[in-house]
Amino acid sequence: MTEFNNVTVQKEANIYFEGKVISTTISFPNGSKKTLGVMLPGEYEFNTEQKEIMEIMSGKLEVLLPNKSKWINIKEGISFEVPKNSSFKLKIHEITNYCCEYIN
Repeated sequence: MTEFNNVTVQKEANIYFEGKVISTTISFPNGSKKTLGVMLPGEYEFNTEQKEIMEIMSGKLEVLLPNKSKWINIKEGISFEVPKNSSFKLKIHEITNYCCEYIN
């Protein structure tokens, strides 16, 4: 899917890591939310409150998922899941566009 229809878009961006990660929140009629964002090269750690599904639309990165010791290579077209109430680490190797879905 390359576009979302009938959504509400948050006007103010979510800005993290001194502007190196920026996203916008999108709300759907059924109450679900997603963020669309861009990450610049660097290393980041994120905490989750809900289960997240990260879809990578462009770029190259590595992810270290909770309770794992091995980094996983991720590229365009790949998704990965992160459990709720956890944290994960990313190494972004090139500018990366992503869509993050939050699961209740």
